[in-house]
Amino acid sequence: MTSDRPRNAVVDPADLPGGANTDYPDPFRTAVERREKRKLGDAAGLTNFGVNLVRLPPGAASTQRHWHSRQDEFVYVLDGEIVLLTDAGEQVLSAGMCAGFPAGSGDGHQLLNRSDRDARYLEVGDRTPDDEVDYPDIDLLVRWIDGVERYVHKDGTPYEAERERPACRS
Repeated sequence: MTSDRPRNAVVDPADLPGGANTDYPDPFRTAVERREKRKLGDAAGLTNFGVNLVRLPPGAASTQRHWHSRQDEFVYVLDGEIVLLTDAGEQVLSAGMCAGFPAGSGDGHQLLNRSDRDARYLEVGDRTPDDEVDYPDIDLLVRWIDGVERYVHKDGTPYEAERERPACRS
């Protein structure tokens, strides 16, 4: 979380790099490759929680459907329309709507842009240590192994590439 560059309380998102910001192993990264995430909280020097400005172009997904063991997450839709997918089914969220995902719920969530225009939302999450992530629809988990967060198969076998932070961590 720390960096040698100075931090300012005022952040212009246009000055921050955007990108998919994912290190999902293949073949799971394809769905989120077009997502653009700007890490506002990091740029402002926040350490207790993260805030990301996310742009989902048409056809893009926020992440693979997942839930966190210790991290709460919250999204607030700024513009456009996104589909929230949970165990309860699908729900359309439009500008001004929000959703929260309590830690340990076991109910995976994913945002999809099925519209014909970009959608933007704020993503907020805490940075609770030792958070683990479950992906109920695919063969993927995030687990701590020897002090390192790793993507593993559901049988516990690590994927080849190590990871430093979960892709969906705020």
